[in-house]
Amino acid sequence: MLKAFKIYIYPKSETLSFDSKVESLFYSTLTHSNFITQNPEEAHLFFIPHSFNAAVSPRAAASVVSDYRTEYIYWNRTLGADHFYLSCVGVGHGGDRNVVELKKNSVQISCFPTASGLFIPHKDITLPPLANVHAPYAPANKSVNYFAYVRYNWVKESNLVEELLADPEIFVESEPSDQLTYESRLAGSKFCLFEYGPDITAIGEAMSYGCVPVVITGRPIQDLPLMDVLSWQGIAVFVGTGGGARELKRELGRVVVDVYDEMRESAVAASKHFVWNDTPQPFDAFHMVMYQLWLRRHTIRYAEREWA
Repeated sequence: MLKAFKIYIYPKSETLSFDSKVESLFYSTLTHSNFITQNPEEAHLFFIPHSFNAAVSPRAAASVVSDYRTEYIYWNRTLGADHFYLSCVGVGHGGDRNVVELKKNSVQISCFPTASGLFIPHKDITLPPLANVHAPYAPANKSVNYFAYVRYNWVKESNLVEELLADPEIFVESEPSDQLTYESRLAGSKFCLFEYGPDITAIGEAMSYGCVPVVITGRPIQDLPLMDVLSWQGIAVFVGTGGGARELKRELGRVVVDVYDEMRESAVAASKHFVWNDTPQPFDAFHMVMYQLWLRRHTIRYAEREWA
């Protein structure tokens, strides 16, 4: 992949303005990488250098695709199935042919988590979140101070928070902790509890410290980072929202010692794929995203239909 995979970036028609730092980092790293070719005929995939941010309407997105369809031959060859683009929030659905092809055929790279309905599994990709901390190493024999740890705002459902606060084995922060305290609590906790939502982005940080993630969710999660690479069932525990703290504790109690140790080791190993480097390193976040794109180089598209 490192030598063979080639991507052509269309000429920019505007100054790009991304919604997130991780998008900007991915784009900057991509443009300076050896994956880029100046010859579109040798490209496996084509990147659309447009800011599909939260302010872009379906009509504006349709106009962008229409321009590429008119000016270049490559979109029409696959109806956009060998194209990809960045959109942190995800592109919405629309009735225009250009939006339909962009949404259903092209690979969307978005931020994690992506809003429900704006991510298509097995086609789209989420970027591993930028980590504020990453453990230099996780000790083989972990000293556990807390059965479970909930950082401030990781869980927001008020009734569940009250129930968790009443459990002496679960530490729930009532206010934001400083960085050193946060790292100490990650390192000293068996499980880290997350409610699926915006604050789940710290999941990679927890994994790097050997704190097995517990994801509280009311629906199946289809947009986890590196879904093509990681076996998430062997890394994290997924529990429903309806059982409260008692059911959550019961589920975690079923994780026997041997299974827990394997999950913890897998989480620590997988956390290396969440690291973004200024200069990309083998198996880091940038290369894992590129690998997922590499897997999508054999284009599959929706059947063409008649448009009014």
